[in-house]
Amino acid sequence: MDHQNGIRKTLKQYWGYDDFRPSQEEIICSVLAGNDTLALLPTGGGKSICFQVPAMYQEGICVVISPLIALMKDQVANLVKRGISAVAIYSGMRHKEIDRILDNCVYGKVKLLYVSPERLTTELMNVRLRKMPVNLIAVDEAHCISQWGYDFRPSYLKIAEIRTLLPKIPIIALTATATPEVVKDIQEKLLFKKENVLQKSFSRSNLAYVVFQEEDKLRRMREILNSVKGSGIVYVRSRKRSQEIAVHLAKNNISAAYYHAGLETERRTAIQEAWIDNKVRIIVATNAFGMGIDKPDVRIVLHLAIPESLEAYFQEAGRAGRDEQKAYAVLLHTEEDRKKLEHYYQTSFPPIPVIRKVYQSLASYFQLAVGSGLGDSYDFDLTEFVEIYKLKIMTTYSSLKILEQSELLVLTESVFRPASIRFIIGKEELYDYTLRNRKMEFIIKKILQNFQGAFNNDVSFFEGKLARILNMELPEVRKALEIMVQNAVIDYRPQREKPQLIFTQEIVSARDVLIDKKIYDFRKKRYHQKMKAAIAYAERPVCRNQQLLSYFGETAKKCGICDVCLGRTTVAVAPTDYQLYQEKIGELLKSSPKTVEELATYFTANRKEEFLKVLDFLENEQFVTVKDGMIHWNA
Repeated sequence: MDHQNGIRKTLKQYWGYDDFRPSQEEIICSVLAGNDTLALLPTGGGKSICFQVPAMYQEGICVVISPLIALMKDQVANLVKRGISAVAIYSGMRHKEIDRILDNCVYGKVKLLYVSPERLTTELMNVRLRKMPVNLIAVDEAHCISQWGYDFRPSYLKIAEIRTLLPKIPIIALTATATPEVVKDIQEKLLFKKENVLQKSFSRSNLAYVVFQEEDKLRRMREILNSVKGSGIVYVRSRKRSQEIAVHLAKNNISAAYYHAGLETERRTAIQEAWIDNKVRIIVATNAFGMGIDKPDVRIVLHLAIPESLEAYFQEAGRAGRDEQKAYAVLLHTEEDRKKLEHYYQTSFPPIPVIRKVYQSLASYFQLAVGSGLGDSYDFDLTEFVEIYKLKIMTTYSSLKILEQSELLVLTESVFRPASIRFIIGKEELYDYTLRNRKMEFIIKKILQNFQGAFNNDVSFFEGKLARILNMELPEVRKALEIMVQNAVIDYRPQREKPQLIFTQEIVSARDVLIDKKIYDFRKKRYHQKMKAAIAYAERPVCRNQQLLSYFGETAKKCGICDVCLGRTTVAVAPTDYQLYQEKIGELLKSSPKTVEELATYFTANRKEEFLKVLDFLENEQFVTVKDGMIHWNA
């Protein structure tokens, strides 16, 4: 069946585009033909269109599984603005709210249901999925299903269970960062009927990758931001650092604001919108910034430290130049960065007794007895938790991630939920109440004027907005609402913004916490390999584009525009010479292992010092191994 005209009309009707980006149409046609499809598109390649268009083109509803609550909420809001009926279910929502949304999915005209993976396989969801007219299952950030990947989430492994409920419905899996082993793993874990990978090259011909080893990073950053005009992002490792750098830039007449997950939602939104509207030029951010933000004219993304993995770096750097105009991805690093990464690696895998202690402390913190807690969701303040139990924050966070990967709990990012209110007495009773409580009369009248439907349903509102309407201080408003709760006048839920911690198994005693040592060691080894690859990218004077594409399983020619290709990298050995040395050493060792002396005979005396520097580098990066005096080629 020819779907091309129909899907183009859908694209034009809801998104206003006349044509698809490369690979989008092919991916959509594959899905509409009923094929399980893995779509590999670089950051900014328009992945969401690949499931949103077929969702709108066909009858029925598309179920979208995503691990990022903030991204789900943004996508739903953007779809609703386009006149598309979309909803989301995630951790922290009340049972009756989930029930109402699922009813609308079964009996209403909802076109896209976004759901977090841990909510997907609940009994309530399974019962309703059987009744829904599902036309497609979309798995976003599909690399999360693979232990070979950089962001493994055990809850993703359960996605395949819904295939038994919906055996005839195709799956589209989407990711911007997958190595060849991850590509294979995704298809196996999602039970693809046959292998089907549709991929756009990860190459970005307009994006120049630049790496500088620089002791004075702040000076170099200012120079670069002053020379590259236009909008930009500076990525840093910590919240504190984001504020420090933004202040530093502002003092040096570079328009900047900082962004991290600890800021209140209204402030984050305001900063983000100011940047998108070019009222602020540079955003200094942690990795909490960027997902789902489609700003095409970002001219530079600058990292002030080596990232933990090339997957993370490629995704963040790829936010530059989405308009296909010239842009730069710059990495500034020092010798100290390597040491910090090594330290971070050690703290990311605490000893198993420490992990068990953190688990035991969680049970005490939430006052949960052995055998309880299954499926329960709690607001979780990590800072408060570590202070109470005298724990180290990084070690504790790493322990929580390992407990999550052991399928004992799920820790989500911060979830902003507006306040809600509903009157639980009738209008006549409410009138009597206001007569007896004149101080409350003004507040009740303003609530009824501004929040329609509060007698019949839970009505969401922003507490700050209500305080402004009442011309009262926020604590005063909250106190008045709590008094009305105590007087059985309203049902009120305060607004909140905290991560959610969900126990996916019943609480057990600390000694019974099962951490699979084999899997623990495997993940530790994989983490170390990824970290080493990121360090090598920064330190190896080889075409940056070639290094990145090789990591993701592509072969490429030298880009001609990175610092190495342009000869702008300061290294002990010239970049072009380095490549020649590496290639020659590789050829010599592939035939048979050799001693240093034997290898040296293939180079002239005036080249010996450079040869030894390259050989030392190759050993440090594990391209070669020295065993019993013999050098073996690993790569």
